[in-house]
Amino acid sequence: MQPRFSCHAHGALLAIVLLAGGWQAHAQPLDEPPEWGDEPPVLSRWLEEGYEAEVRRQPHRAAQRYCDAARYGSVEAQYRLGRLLMRGRDVVPDPAAAATLLALAAQRGHEKARSLAEGLAPGEQLPDCLTTGEAPRLEVRDSAQEVVPHEVVDRYVSNLPDDKRRHAELVQRLAPRFEVDPRLALAIVRSESNFQARALSPKNAQGLMQLIPETAERFGVRDVWNPEQNVRGGLTYLRWLLDRFGGDVALASAAYNAGEKAVERHGGVPPYSETREYVRRILGFYRAPQHERPGKATGLAVQPAARMKKPPGP
Repeated sequence: MQPRFSCHAHGALLAIVLLAGGWQAHAQPLDEPPEWGDEPPVLSRWLEEGYEAEVRRQPHRAAQRYCDAARYGSVEAQYRLGRLLMRGRDVVPDPAAAATLLALAAQRGHEKARSLAEGLAPGEQLPDCLTTGEAPRLEVRDSAQEVVPHEVVDRYVSNLPDDKRRHAELVQRLAPRFEVDPRLALAIVRSESNFQARALSPKNAQGLMQLIPETAERFGVRDVWNPEQNVRGGLTYLRWLLDRFGGDVALASAAYNAGEKAVERHGGVPPYSETREYVRRILGFYRAPQHERPGKATGLAVQPAARMKKPPGP
């Protein structure tokens, strides 16, 4: 008996697929789980974590874990890292380094690496993560990438559970008043608290937009557990970051996660795995690398008709 899907369920599925930020259009077939039985325990754990990240469609984290294992001589990790760098997805493609890694693994008897290496020009370049320990660079999407359509986001919000939907609608209503695109605000809240007003992190970040006490005080939030106050404070901070970083979504979101000083100190997205994964999630939801600024704040939410015209960026 074939399962039947209601229109409501189909809409939810469509929203999830579209919000994947185009992953399906570029998806590569997932390889079989790695053979790690002959690896030392630490390398086995890194291989397992890398594969789990691939299953969760987090190739940047997968590349980091494979880098860790490959640096200590894992043939399986050399193959898997070469495969990721060859095809590129959320990590910057590096065909020369990929060819080197696949050739190394093939020389040591890895059959899948030998198959992939056929026809590739011999490489003599190793990725930075094997020589300096630097994490693979996060892929920056082309500036022509459009923001996720409003109708896709509206469908996503409408399919949330009731309590989360109310909080998402609050974010949508308030964001234009702070000249923040509601779609970016939703991406931030989704990653910060998953729309849970009582969320509390181990670092004492609180509420929907995960404000630490210093940030709450800085932006005038008296009751951090009040959803509207929390969102207003978080949006004020996000607007300030967008202004500071010229509307660059990756830098503003990295600063929201790690602090503006960390972004300035590193001259870009800091090399912290948590922050890089956070930026990937924001860009995966929002899609565009540049913030699309709503109309000037009027104290009212932007009406649907006003959404048809693309406003200039900050």
